[in-house]
Amino acid sequence: MRSETRFKPAYMALYRSGELHARAREAVAGLAQCRVCPRDCAVDRLADKTGVCKTGRYARVSSYFPHFGEEDCLRGWRGSGTIFFAWCNLRCVFCQNFEISQEGVGVETSPERLAAMMLELQAQGVHNINLVTPEHVVPQVLEALVIAVERGLRLPIVYNTSAYDSPESLRLLDGVVDIYMPDFKFWTPQLAQRYLKAKDYPEAARRAILEMHRQVGDLVIDEHGLAQRGLLLRHLVMPGFLEETKAILRFVAEEVSLNTYVNLMDQYYPAGRVDAQHYAELNRRLTRSEYAEAIAYAQTLGLTRLDRRRSLHWLGVH
Repeated sequence: MRSETRFKPAYMALYRSGELHARAREAVAGLAQCRVCPRDCAVDRLADKTGVCKTGRYARVSSYFPHFGEEDCLRGWRGSGTIFFAWCNLRCVFCQNFEISQEGVGVETSPERLAAMMLELQAQGVHNINLVTPEHVVPQVLEALVIAVERGLRLPIVYNTSAYDSPESLRLLDGVVDIYMPDFKFWTPQLAQRYLKAKDYPEAARRAILEMHRQVGDLVIDEHGLAQRGLLLRHLVMPGFLEETKAILRFVAEEVSLNTYVNLMDQYYPAGRVDAQHYAELNRRLTRSEYAEAIAYAQTLGLTRLDRRRSLHWLGVH
């Protein structure tokens, strides 16, 4: 069993110095002219106005629970304490959580309630607090984190993001987040515009991932196989777009680190707005040969920390 008494989450030093409180106040004040993400909507979210993310003063939470479907180093034997935020700053046409990200299924949540969720998950024995789709609610997370730490939260924070994050938000999170888990989706601006509705996504993601790695470095895993600190990068291999995968992997190998922990995910399936009439080029599953080519290319680049568990559909489970 991991000795959690020895583990000191990054945010504790900021909490003790008063810096965590200061950052939370600064972040919330910034909602008055919101530039929390690269959309730069500049709306007054303190007055409950909304921009692209459709989120006003308070975050919406879809669900929270111990998740056993994450990477082994996150889920361990007691689960990853996931908190799924509703709405999103992207509009991925293939989103597998479409009801949450684009229809906003969830409940508006006060900072006190969000803090209570974190503490409830900790009481259930999870190994970390895993913030899913947090890009548009960084101020709300920081506000709740202060309360949670005051009440005894001591778990590492996992920032589970699309990588469409602003430099300003990442500045506020420096020294707060223990494990960054960005999902780098597309490399080409034209494809990002078509499928994510954000032409600047590739540039924003590259900048964000480099900053995340600067803050936390390569992923450190303890003697029990649990992630403690560092960068864990995800990439969903898309059918017909292996050149995108290869470009992203080259970036990781050449500009981030050859020691980057990379989860090459094969579990794409048509979802969201994708069907035979809309985005028909995406209306199929990934093939074994496409995934094998992605893995082989990563290995030729010298990326050796590859998480490559196969999805159930390859085992005949649907």
